[in-house]
Amino acid sequence: MLVLTRKKDEAIKIGDDIEITVLSINGDQVKLGIQAPKHIEIHRKEIYLSIQEENNAASHSSLDLLKALSNQLKK
Repeated sequence: MLVLTRKKDEAIKIGDDIEITVLSINGDQVKLGIQAPKHIEIHRKEIYLSIQEENNAASHSSLDLLKALSNQLKK
C-alpha cells in the first residue's frame, strides 16, 4: 500500500486520467474530489462490496433457475 500525506487543495494523480483532490478536512473526516473518465465506476468501499454480494447472489440464483428449467425440459 502506498501511503501519501496531502493537505487541503492538494491532489494525487493515478495514471493520466484520474485525479483525487483533498477538498476539506473536518475533524476525522476528509472530503475528497475525484476526477475520472465516465467509464470508470467509483463507489465507497461498503457500496462496492454490497454490489459484489448482490451480483454473486444473482448469478447463483440464475444458475439455480437454469438447472430447474433444464430439469423441467427433460421431463
